[in-house]
Amino acid sequence: MGKQVGHKLKIAGWIAVGAVAGALTTVQMQAVARGSLAPLPLEELQQLAAVFGMVKSDYVEPVDEKKLISEAISGMVASLDPHSQYFDKKSFKEFREGTSGRFVGVGIEITMEDGLVKVVSPIEDSPAFRAGLKSGDLITKIDDTAVKGLSINDAVKLMRGEPRTKVLLSIFRKDENRTFPVTITREEIKTQSVKTKMVEPGYAWVRVSQFQDRTIEDFAKKVEDLYKADPKIKGLVLDLRNDPGGLLDAAVALSAAFLPENVTVVSTNGQLADSKFVYTAAPQHYLRRGGSDPIKRLTEATKGALKNVPMVVLVNEGSASASEIVAGALQDHKRGTILGSQTFGKGSVQTVRPLGPDTGLKLTTARYYTPGGKSIQAKGIVPDVMVDETLEGNVFAALRTREADLTKHLTNGKEAKPGETPMTDAQRAAEQVREQDRETARKRLEDEAKKNPGQRLIPEFGSEKDFQLQQALNKLKGRPVLVSKTQTEREEEKKDN
Repeated sequence: MGKQVGHKLKIAGWIAVGAVAGALTTVQMQAVARGSLAPLPLEELQQLAAVFGMVKSDYVEPVDEKKLISEAISGMVASLDPHSQYFDKKSFKEFREGTSGRFVGVGIEITMEDGLVKVVSPIEDSPAFRAGLKSGDLITKIDDTAVKGLSINDAVKLMRGEPRTKVLLSIFRKDENRTFPVTITREEIKTQSVKTKMVEPGYAWVRVSQFQDRTIEDFAKKVEDLYKADPKIKGLVLDLRNDPGGLLDAAVALSAAFLPENVTVVSTNGQLADSKFVYTAAPQHYLRRGGSDPIKRLTEATKGALKNVPMVVLVNEGSASASEIVAGALQDHKRGTILGSQTFGKGSVQTVRPLGPDTGLKLTTARYYTPGGKSIQAKGIVPDVMVDETLEGNVFAALRTREADLTKHLTNGKEAKPGETPMTDAQRAAEQVREQDRETARKRLEDEAKKNPGQRLIPEFGSEKDFQLQQALNKLKGRPVLVSKTQTEREEEKKDN
């Protein structure tokens, strides 16, 4: 048989260990070589073409051909699992902005308060920062649009735009009891995904809110600054609560900062040969474009202290994907104590491949496993120490979605396939209890919001009122920790008999 000469299709893709549907996905550049495509089912494709023809000719009004095809692809991919997605031009641009940590806007972190947009903090050196906006400022109008009644996403869309365009914000500053206009020129913003501070002498808090292109550079610089201020840090809290994930190589690099060189961080397994891989705490597994190694620089700058500093990792049900990789690696290597609530359970890998200049496909291609070989898909990382988010308990955790709550979620590969084992009475009862917990949490949320209008119901992460952070500090100091009286490990859903 003659040797096949046809060229192999090389597709530069991103490997993504995504978070919640609609949130970030974790990404790493990877070349994928394919010899040939699988044979196509011609009969079914003819049926698809026939339906397309009928809709085009018989539908009550003319339809956009390109939109029809786009929707057909979207439907096909969305039917697989919650994290596979077809990117049209707009969503592909948003995806790339999300993972790069860059967008065009005014440069503020915001929340909602009393129906208005509240400035949590201006991003350093952004147009909003230079215009003098302060934490606590309320935005009442964006150009001619009153903010009252808008969703936070609508407000974000109004403030974003093209570079060098202007937006007029009406600001109410409570402590000065005045309203004033500020005109801001939009520009490219680089978001800050790492926050650090010495919460008290000798004890550092490092918060990673997402895993983006610049996260590891930011992390290295800010932790280096902490060690310059205090070379003898006694304990470190790595805060991954509500971190939805991001770039896989950033998760590997962050783990490598704390682990011995070359130990396993995470492994992946799927159908493609490229999906079977072991990532270790080594530069070749997290430096995507070569160049300088911020983790090596940080290790040298701290004289290796970061490899041994006593540490606690804070997680909750909002910690997903890349943050679960880090927590799982540090837990399995016994490098730190994992404290908080059981994590989201997003243990699948997505590969993002361009389909053209401005569209792409995000497809689940593998499951990932902690160094000890555990799949955390639909289960999550179980903390070493369960701690509630407040002294009163895990007040609103029941309202957070988990991977196991998502329609069509993958099993962890060890479970029976759907239909093989029916749901047990115990599993049904557990689901009913979760629904009751959600209802109780919803009512409590409404009551608390009425009693304390405009107040944060959960204290700000890193603040003096952050209950879980205080328990993490107690753990580092060898003091008693107020362990949760109600949290228990979630059962896996369906097990083989």
